[in-house]
Amino acid sequence: MASDDTIRICRLHGRDDLRIETQSAVPPGPGQVTVAIGAGGICGSDMHYFRDGGIGTIQVREPIILGHEAAGHVVALGEGVTGLAPGDLVAVNPSHPCGTCAFCTAGMANQCPNMTFLGSAMYLPHAQGLFRDRVTVGAGQCHPLRGDVSVAEAACAEPLAVCLHAARIAGDIAGRRVLVTGAGPIGAFCTAVAAQAGAAEIVVTDLEDMPLEVARRMGATEVVNVRTDASALDRLTADKGQIDLVFECSAAAPAIAQAVACLRPRGGLIQVGSAGPTQVPLNQIVGKEIVTQGSFRFDVEFAEAVAAIGTRRIDVRPAITGTWPMEQAIDAFAAAADRRRSVKVHLTFAGA
Repeated sequence: MASDDTIRICRLHGRDDLRIETQSAVPPGPGQVTVAIGAGGICGSDMHYFRDGGIGTIQVREPIILGHEAAGHVVALGEGVTGLAPGDLVAVNPSHPCGTCAFCTAGMANQCPNMTFLGSAMYLPHAQGLFRDRVTVGAGQCHPLRGDVSVAEAACAEPLAVCLHAARIAGDIAGRRVLVTGAGPIGAFCTAVAAQAGAAEIVVTDLEDMPLEVARRMGATEVVNVRTDASALDRLTADKGQIDLVFECSAAAPAIAQAVACLRPRGGLIQVGSAGPTQVPLNQIVGKEIVTQGSFRFDVEFAEAVAAIGTRRIDVRPAITGTWPMEQAIDAFAAAADRRRSVKVHLTFAGA
């Protein structure tokens, strides 16, 4: 940390232009909390911003502090804050819906058109993110972890919440045969969620062996490298398909086609991975009456993720495959992009 009055930040100025800079620290106002960030996960969206300058139509148009998966320790409380104390380990919820729009009042806060989502370039001005030594946010966005867990585990609350939301959309998973396509961080956590929910079988596919081994440790009953052994899925495509439920986490057209081929008639496809226009096998989706639904971010699931991590009811540790200090952010992003050696890569900060 630069000083009591300044903090270091990890700010993107444009494609391939990521800088470690300093800015003034912001003290907490009424109802706010200052958190010394200890760990922050590099998400696929962060990598798209860095490598491509944006995600589809969402483009970086002004300097933005990246990061929306982070945790740390409370260092200061603003007036009126209760339920938190200096030293508490908290996961920071990057999602801040307005609470008053038609979607918020209908229980769909993740669809809020007035959403402030930290580390997002969707709107101007951009919502500055969490890759910094300290951040001051509303107390309601800080969820304490009371268990004996690390700050790195706590920083996995956001991606785990994404997967818990997908599972809620899917409905009852117990006893069902599940396929997870794509063994990146979201695929790994979807695997863990399905295992904890009592799935009878969990098959995970990917193009690389390393993330598949992580998926096995997260609860997969079978892993398939579809680049080297695609025929291993033949048994799942027999007789119009054997899989009840797919969590599609890759957003890759070949994986979506394989998922639809493996699904039984009237099986469910939960599309968690997101990309631009993508070819899908509509004829098979229609012919087998596949129930298809997207899954976007999360709402109440953030608190559920924190509780699951705090008790290690869901153990996220196998997915954390690399940790880099903030000043080596460029190397960390390179590691995160290399799926032969990484699943979830974290930056560490002065609060660690």
